[in-house]
Amino acid sequence: MIVAIPPHDAQKPGTSSRFRFFAPILAGATLKERLIGCVGALIGICLTSLVCALVMGQDPNLPLIVAPIGASAVLLFAVPASPLAQPWSIVGGNTISAFVGVSVATLVTNPSLAIGLAVALAILVMSLTRSLHPPGGAAALTAVVGGAAVARAGFWFPLVPIAINSLILVAVGMVFHRLAGRQYPHRQAIVPVNTHKTADPPAAFRVGFNSEDIDVAIASLNETLDVSRADIDALLRQVELQALLRQRGELSAADIMSRDVVTVAENATADEARSLLLDHDIRTLPVLDAAGHLRGTLGLRELAAMAPGTPLPVSQAAIAKPSDPAIGLLPRLTDGSIHAVVVLDDEHHVVGIISQTDLLATLAKSLSQAGPTSLMAGHGQGI
Repeated sequence: MIVAIPPHDAQKPGTSSRFRFFAPILAGATLKERLIGCVGALIGICLTSLVCALVMGQDPNLPLIVAPIGASAVLLFAVPASPLAQPWSIVGGNTISAFVGVSVATLVTNPSLAIGLAVALAILVMSLTRSLHPPGGAAALTAVVGGAAVARAGFWFPLVPIAINSLILVAVGMVFHRLAGRQYPHRQAIVPVNTHKTADPPAAFRVGFNSEDIDVAIASLNETLDVSRADIDALLRQVELQALLRQRGELSAADIMSRDVVTVAENATADEARSLLLDHDIRTLPVLDAAGHLRGTLGLRELAAMAPGTPLPVSQAAIAKPSDPAIGLLPRLTDGSIHAVVVLDDEHHVVGIISQTDLLATLAKSLSQAGPTSLMAGHGQGI
């Protein structure tokens, strides 16, 4: 991914121009993240070499670890969210490319032509198998110019040590990232669907940019980006939300929530719950346990699917704290499946509820007022 260096007048205040060339160009590339990546690479490479030594023995003609694995470790531990650093990319890309390199070395006798063909064909095959991984090019090259030991190994070289190195490195990476609190393998953002099973896009996606806009913007850059299209979509929508929070973030959940909350006990009957929903003309009932703590929520939809004689069908509740920005609840209340957010105190007791009506009234008032501090809250538990 190529990122243009910002012009001199756009650099951060107080940053010397002579140091701006050393600033990280990857988003989120903080010193802390880089140090975590360094520790991960240290552990990953050492353990990979150690396990290979235990598995394969100390054969002097067989390398315990190959150079491309070092490049794989950079991707795996420094940019674990990259599509090029995912498990299939590492294992598949390295192994497949090594097979390509061995095949080319077997069929092509001219060294200059062989090394070029090996890398070029590795890129092609990795692209076709959705396993593009930059160190794969090095694996293909190593298979051609690796010397007598690699030549003797022949078609075993892609399996031992390339595939074994890659598998061990990925396994170590998965454990390390889990312990470091990171998500790996990276889960791409899920493309939203209409929960009402109609052809319309979800309500929150009917205004603003759409998927076609993203495609046109990517095409206009005329380059390949090291980030998935779904992640770009999720990032842009998060940017929109953060901009809205900055402009209209003064109001908290406590400012707009309904405080006289209608609740139901978890041991209540279906008739009691249905009566509360209909009498108060609401769509969501918080369900409380014997200690008054929130167990979940209940609506007419859950009651309709309830089997006779069974406990109340409690759904997982969408929750917030009183201090949370009210506008930050927009994504959850516009996803088509959640009608209200339950507000809890530190003891997990229900102190309020914010319905779609509450947030809609707040947004409507926001449009009619000059400043966010004069906003007025709506009311209603889920009409």
